[in-house]
Amino acid sequence: MKKKIFLRALFGLPMGIAIGFVIPIVLSACIGDGMFYPVMPELIAKMGSELNAVFLQTVLCAVLGAVFGAGSIIWELDAWSIAKQSAVYFGITCAAVIAVAYVTNWMVHSMAGLLSYLAIFVVIFLAVWVVSYFVWKRKIEKMNQQMQHR
Repeated sequence: MKKKIFLRALFGLPMGIAIGFVIPIVLSACIGDGMFYPVMPELIAKMGSELNAVFLQTVLCAVLGAVFGAGSIIWELDAWSIAKQSAVYFGITCAAVIAVAYVTNWMVHSMAGLLSYLAIFVVIFLAVWVVSYFVWKRKIEKMNQQMQHR
């Protein structure tokens, strides 16, 4: 189990870095002024240079990827209910995302900023969860039908 968690975290590292670079590219394209905005200006000011800010954000995106990757093992704990799996996975990933968002200035440092960012995370989490639920439900129904026709 520990090896599986480690391997999932290891796989998550580059995924987190990749996602952490794709998002600024998309956001920069949406701004549409031809400039690339790799990090928040507040992070550059805090870190003293754009290079330091990009380095920190890259490391933290890798950590996020590792947390999501390692945390995915929760979905394989058959003794747990889907509610418990969902709650634990949500808690782990939410804590990591909020911590990284705070450090990287992805969210405003206020209660309103925290609640807004949390609301966005909850909406995205629920959307992914619902889609995944119905995809797996359909797969299981298909498997059950195939077994009944044997």
